Amino acid sequence: MNQVEPGSFLTLHYRLAGPDGDDLVNTFNDKPATLSMGTGELAPAMERRLLGLPEGAHESFELESGEAFGVRNPDMLQRVKRSLLDELGDPDERYSVGDVVQFPTPDGQSAYAGVLREIDGDVMVFDFNHPLAGRPVTFEVKLIGVL
Repeated sequence: MNQVEPGSFLTLHYRLAGPDGDDLVNTFNDKPATLSMGTGELAPAMERRLLGLPEGAHESFELESGEAFGVRNPDMLQRVKRSLLDELGDPDERYSVGDVVQFPTPDGQSAYAGVLREIDGDVMVFDFNHPLAGRPVTFEVKLIGVL
């Protein structure tokens, strides 16, 4: 029976739940996922839990606060002037606390997201931390195939 090793190609069902127990990702009621170990498709802490598991294993892991998606970094809170948002997007856009806003990368080829945390006049504070940074998560997995 095949076991998960670095570089293994996996077919699996998995569920990722936040600290409140609500599913963030759940493939158990849909098609299984496929991924390659070591390519960054899963957080390193999740990959470490999979190493050595045999094909057919069904396990659940509790990942401690900050283990899966890192600790919250206060430097990832950034103040952005409304004029910059107008320049990058629609100047008529209305923003509310909690909105997820896409920002282009410097090369313009991709984007990254920030959550609007505060509006102070013409300045907005965005949080660019991963939404689960600094929070515990549950990772459940059922390995269907290991190559």
